[in-house]
Amino acid sequence: MTMTTATAPVATTNPHAAELREVLAGIMSRRRAKWGESTAWEALADFQRELGAAGWGAPQWPVEIGGRGLGVIDTLACDTEFALVDAPRRVAVFGTNNVGPTINTYGTAEQKLHLAAILSGDEFWCQGFSEPDNGSDLAGLRCRAVITDDGFVVNGQKVWTSIGLNATHCMLLVRTNPDAPKHQGISALLVPMDTPGLTRRPIKQINGDAEFAELFLQDVFVPRTALLGPLDEGWRVTTSTLGFERAGVISIAGKLVDEIMVMTHSAAVAAASPSLRQQVVRTYTSARILQWMGNRALADINDPVAAGAASSLIKQTFSLLSQSFAEVSADLAGIDCIAGLAPEAAHRLLTSRASTIAGGTTEVMKNLLGERNLGLPREPR
Repeated sequence: MTMTTATAPVATTNPHAAELREVLAGIMSRRRAKWGESTAWEALADFQRELGAAGWGAPQWPVEIGGRGLGVIDTLACDTEFALVDAPRRVAVFGTNNVGPTINTYGTAEQKLHLAAILSGDEFWCQGFSEPDNGSDLAGLRCRAVITDDGFVVNGQKVWTSIGLNATHCMLLVRTNPDAPKHQGISALLVPMDTPGLTRRPIKQINGDAEFAELFLQDVFVPRTALLGPLDEGWRVTTSTLGFERAGVISIAGKLVDEIMVMTHSAAVAAASPSLRQQVVRTYTSARILQWMGNRALADINDPVAAGAASSLIKQTFSLLSQSFAEVSADLAGIDCIAGLAPEAAHRLLTSRASTIAGGTTEVMKNLLGERNLGLPREPR
């Protein structure tokens, strides 16, 4: 068995990607001179600010709000360039992919001033969505905001808040009408993280990192000007960015496929046992299928029904594949993985456990696929 048919990610001829390639060459050179391979927050934030200064903070945004107006296909071509230079993760992703487009859609003129700050890296946004008793069941949130003459008084707790320890602002979902049906009576608030009464605590993960935070809100006053969109219609506000999220799901899956393609060319695979090479082949085959699914979804991106069905299936496939890839990488590293000599493989293995939880648990995704994609009846309660 050989792996000669595998195709590693290569630079594209896309003109936008070619321009980004030149920009990244300079940024990555300065980054390595200043930070080395550091993944500390300030090093990641500095990379994001460099992207913003070069006009690449959010290339998918419309030109009129500071983006480059790139479509999904051009954006994915540019994402490949980040993978080719082993660029650090972009920590402004929740602002550029989720919060920013939502503010652009529903925000007031004053609120839209946040857009420039997101692009420049002066503001980093998190999302205060999940709660201790309501993670995947987002509509069951209990964080309460009592309406006053000039704003809201918020009490409650959020959990699993990505970049919550370092974010400067939070798009916070709260219940403003406890008597309304489950998916109603929810509002979205734009809240600075240094607001009095808001505290954050790190959640230590199995890999030693603290990428998530718990947020505690005790009598937090938020002015009426922080309300994003109509009162009690936060559910509609939150789901309005599904088009951006679909493209994001495809983009993340594409990055994983690129990593797997690189693995198939590694010396470790060439020296592996036949049984382990078979595992690599299975992972590679699954990656190719995921790649095909992504390309198919791109063709349907303007069809909400087809694109929504595809993104659910891609998310589920991506979650399982990322865990399989992590396990194969750990097997290839062998004893080095647990001896501290292959930290990348060890980190990937530990962090992969979250892939079937984040963005919707496997159980929830199966229900969505069954009910919405296959038309299966909901089980009676």
